[in-house]
Amino acid sequence: MKVLMIAPPGAGKGTQGRLIAGHFGVPHIATGDLLRDHVTRETELGLEIRQFLDRGELVPDEVVLEMVRGAFEQARGGGYVLDGIPRTMEQARALYDIAVELDMTSQVALHLQVADAELVRRLLTRAAEQDRSDDTEEVIQRRLELYYEVTHPILDWYGERGILVSVDAMRPADAVGRQILTTLTVMQQMTDADPDVTRRPIDLTGLGAAFGAEASEDVR
Repeated sequence: MKVLMIAPPGAGKGTQGRLIAGHFGVPHIATGDLLRDHVTRETELGLEIRQFLDRGELVPDEVVLEMVRGAFEQARGGGYVLDGIPRTMEQARALYDIAVELDMTSQVALHLQVADAELVRRLLTRAAEQDRSDDTEEVIQRRLELYYEVTHPILDWYGERGILVSVDAMRPADAVGRQILTTLTVMQQMTDADPDVTRRPIDLTGLGAAFGAEASEDVR
């Protein structure tokens, strides 16, 4: 299974990405983890990255895309869950070109929907628990503005390609995960049976009751 995670910061991409990767036995390629590793080790690249993160800005495309290319090459011939990119249309197109070149194009662009107020609450909670300098309230608001300005429009592009799947991620992580795994398993069976089957966007945001629609819990 080859899955892209598309969601605003704090929506639970890491939690659900690890779940999907473990279920399907594929690598979880989390660009944020790769970038933070450089920051923690205070490499030359890490010091540069920290400046962007502290301002709530995006890391330059060439840095992220080269990391992803390397991860795709390692996973070549199998699946993956990509978490953290694309965040712009330019990245989406560049990522698609890399995936086509390596025969690693995505089967699903998984969109996690969460209300802004809940996103801010989750990120502030995480900042307090992990002492993360890139998660001040001012920076969080800036990150959300960037998401709606440059990342959210990507959804239309993936919708046109027929690989967009939207899920309500306001619910507890286990309920969200059950819905995602059920959906992806069915989609994998369909794709395996007929790789050329016609695809269309899937909106599951109104089906939360079937998988547990309790009030949201903190998701990281």
